[in-house]
Amino acid sequence: MVSIVSFQFLRPRSSFVRDFGRRFFSSEKKPQIQVFRSATHDPLFNIATEDWIFNEGDLTKQTLYLWRNNPTVVIGRNQNPFKECHLAKMDEEGVTLARRYSGGGAVYQDLGNTNFTFLSPRDRYSKKNNTDIIISALARFGVYAEASGRNDILVDGHKVSGSAYKLSGDRAFHHGTLLINVDLDALTRYLNVNKEKLKSKGVASVRSRVVNLASVNPSITHDTLGDAIVQEFFRFYGEECPVKDLDFAELQKKDRLAKTYETLKDWKWRFGETPEFEHNLEHRFDWGIMDVFLNSKEGVITAVKIFSDTLYPGLVDLCRDCLQGARYDRVGVASALAEAKRRLLQTNEAEAASYIDEFSRWLCDQL
Repeated sequence: MVSIVSFQFLRPRSSFVRDFGRRFFSSEKKPQIQVFRSATHDPLFNIATEDWIFNEGDLTKQTLYLWRNNPTVVIGRNQNPFKECHLAKMDEEGVTLARRYSGGGAVYQDLGNTNFTFLSPRDRYSKKNNTDIIISALARFGVYAEASGRNDILVDGHKVSGSAYKLSGDRAFHHGTLLINVDLDALTRYLNVNKEKLKSKGVASVRSRVVNLASVNPSITHDTLGDAIVQEFFRFYGEECPVKDLDFAELQKKDRLAKTYETLKDWKWRFGETPEFEHNLEHRFDWGIMDVFLNSKEGVITAVKIFSDTLYPGLVDLCRDCLQGARYDRVGVASALAEAKRRLLQTNEAEAASYIDEFSRWLCDQL
C-alpha cells in the first residue's frame, strides 16, 4: 500500500515535480504477513509444501497455510506402518499412507479435516497467539473452544483440534488439524490404536474423545472456517494481504518442493524397512510409546530400530544411534543412553533430556 504525505504549500506545477514529490514523500510499507492456501488435495504435495514453507519460508513475515487432504493416514517419522495401520483395508479403499518428517502419532485425515500451519521467526513465535486465532475463528460461529494441555483444543470437553510444534534455528513452526466433518469410523477402520495408549487416556475408544465441528454448528465447512481463520489472522496482525493459492505449478518453480514431493512418494520412505529382530521391548511413557527392536551378537547390539509416537524425533534418533554398537547389558545400555542425553542437551529438544533417563531405567530393567 502506498501512502502519500502531502502539504498544502506544495503545489507541483509540472508532472516532473509532481512525480518527484510523490516519490520523495511516499513510503511503501511491506506486508508483515502472508497467507497460502492449497489448491490440491494431494496429501504428499501438501506435506511437501509444509516442509518447503518451514525450510525456505520468508522469516520477515508471519505465515499462515491452510490445506486439506484426500483420505490419508499420516504417520510420524519414527512409526511402524505395519503395526500402526490396517494397510490392506487402506489399499482396498484407496487411502494414501503418508509419513511426515516430524514426530508424533498416526492420524487419519480426509476432506472433512482442515489443516492449519503457522510459520514465525523464532523471536516472535507464540503458540498462544496462534491458538487464540483458531479459537477466535470458531467463536465467529458461536462455538466456544478452549486450549487443553499442550496440544489440543476442546469444545464441551471433546477434542476438535490437535497440534504439534517444531523449533529449529531461527524458525518456529506450529501446525494442527480441525475436525469439521471427518469420517470418525475411519479411525478404527484404518488405525490399529494401541490399547495401552487408550487406557492411559481414560476412555473406551478414540471415537468417544473427538467431535466434528459441523455437528456443533452445521454452517462450519472447510471454506467458511478457512475464511474465518484468515480474517482472524488479519485482525490479530492488524493488516491484510492477498491469499495465494498453491498447486502443482509450484513444483516447476521450487526445487526443494519438487525433491521433497518425490521423497514422500517413495515406497522406502513411506513404508521403510522392518527387518526381523531378536528382541522386541515396548512400553508407554507419559511422553510417548517406545517400541524397541534389538539384535545382538557376542554381547554387542548390532542393530537397533525404535518406533515411537513421541513429539521429540531427535530423542528417538539419538537413542537409536547411541545404542548401536553398545554392550548388550545394563552398563553398556546405560552408558550409551547417557551419551544420547548429553547430545540431546545440545539440540532444540533439550527439554526432553529427562525422558532419556526414564527410558534408560526402563530398558535396563528389561535386560
